[in-house]
Amino acid sequence: MKQICAVPLICFLSFFSIGLYGQVHPLQEKMEAIIHSKEANIGVSVLYLEKKRHFSVNGDKHFPMQSVYKFHLALAVLSQVDKGKFRLNEDIFIKKSDLLPDTWSPLRDKYPDGNVSIPLSEIIKSTVSQSDNNGCDILFRLLGGPNSVHQYIAGLGIEDCAIVGTEEDMHKDDKVQFKNWSTPKSVNALLEKFCRGQVLKKKTGNFLMKIMEETTTGPNKIKGLLPFGTVVAHKTGNSGINNEGITTATNDVGIVTLKNGKKMIISVFVSMSRESEKENDRIIAELARAAWEAGR
Repeated sequence: MKQICAVPLICFLSFFSIGLYGQVHPLQEKMEAIIHSKEANIGVSVLYLEKKRHFSVNGDKHFPMQSVYKFHLALAVLSQVDKGKFRLNEDIFIKKSDLLPDTWSPLRDKYPDGNVSIPLSEIIKSTVSQSDNNGCDILFRLLGGPNSVHQYIAGLGIEDCAIVGTEEDMHKDDKVQFKNWSTPKSVNALLEKFCRGQVLKKKTGNFLMKIMEETTTGPNKIKGLLPFGTVVAHKTGNSGINNEGITTATNDVGIVTLKNGKKMIISVFVSMSRESEKENDRIIAELARAAWEAGR
């Protein structure tokens, strides 16, 4: 009699397990629905810091970072400040030849003739907050090149990330951007370490958080559909549209302060997109809004 009853009991428990553990979280469903019909490769990873809850779609896939890697670069430079190799108020001499003409560079616009000494803090701020490409490569040269940054990030225990080329390298050869790649989960892991104060000292960490909050690029990406005044410390990346009408990469990663004061980390990568620039930004904004609503 016990053996006869065991079969339906096992079936019942199996059914119960599927019902209990097979449920998909509403945020997961929402993110998949946003991504589903888009003519683009899209990856997103969300982490609610205090609860340590993770959600992602294509979170383990490789995506070109473009200027997102300027966050990684800033961490590497500021780690040297922490070690006493550099000072934030230290003057760095910038030659006219450092300010390449055919690239995005507020620094070049401000100092068109070059041959000027400006504080390291200003170069970092321009590189992060305004995504200055010349500032980026000046910082790379200060550290000895992209491999130094790659090794530093790897030394923090961050995997699934490669930094091999400068902004100038990417401008000379479109293929290089694919060699500067990361997964959404990997960027989130790095943002988490930074947010928890595990990477930089308090002074340099606060400096970087502040200039990320002051980012002027990508206002319609992560911040696009969030309530006015929401604090977002983020770093964008954008390849522009090529001759075939394809956007190789448009990205935004960052730390969002939720309505309850807790932190949400989100990384969104949109690659090989045939959507318009406005739609690409909208995709990122909708994913961020869905995550914000799920976490408030």
